Amino acid sequence: MVQDAFGNPQRLVVLGGSSDIARAIAVRLCRERARTVVLAGRREPLLDDAAAELREAGATSVVTVKFDAGEPSRAARTIDECLEAAGGPVDLVILAVGALGDQALDEDDAARALEVVNATYTWPVAALSALRGRLVAQGTGRILVLSSVAGVRVRRANYLYGGAKAGLDATCVGMAESLRGTGVALQILRPGFVRSKMTAGRPDAPFATDVDAVAEVAIAGLSSAQPVLWSPPLLRYVFFVLGLVPQAIWRRLPG
Repeated sequence: MVQDAFGNPQRLVVLGGSSDIARAIAVRLCRERARTVVLAGRREPLLDDAAAELREAGATSVVTVKFDAGEPSRAARTIDECLEAAGGPVDLVILAVGALGDQALDEDDAARALEVVNATYTWPVAALSALRGRLVAQGTGRILVLSSVAGVRVRRANYLYGGAKAGLDATCVGMAESLRGTGVALQILRPGFVRSKMTAGRPDAPFATDVDAVAEVAIAGLSSAQPVLWSPPLLRYVFFVLGLVPQAIWRRLPG
């Protein structure tokens, strides 16, 4: 089972299967033609809830795989488990792994800082490195990586998370270039502030959006050749302008 005649993915792997954004994207894909889904994550109850929702949306086979993003050395094993569970060539891998953390508590605590960086940068890069060769070997497939505008220009308010996302985003830009001509593509999704369980209790940032809006951008982008998807799309232009703002002014901007 591979992509259908309309290019819709039918076999998915979701790394970070309890992510609200990844779950919303997967539900929409299952309403189309996706039938086999592998959900990988740490929290089994949330994975089970997501699996039930995907079955209701049309998936005929949903398998869960447990992993811990605090263990980057085991990322390759997780990739192997997910691809084996998929039972055949994978059309799309969604990577939605990360930890927002608490900047005020994390910045002076080496162990807490490492948790943020491992989950947001180190584990995803290790997983992508393991995944790359396997998808190139099958000669087809697409990877959608959830980045963040927090990594486009890092701020004092969340520099650990933003710095980790900046590293992941830059790595993915290079990896996308390395995949040209292989039959495999990588796209980066850069949402702004998204109302979800990850941001619960935090005040909205400018241009705040919701999970469904981000999922719609992702679905539309998957049918295109755009290397980077922004949600909301206006942020592409906002951050172009913000990139020109001198640091002396940037540091004074709220929040």
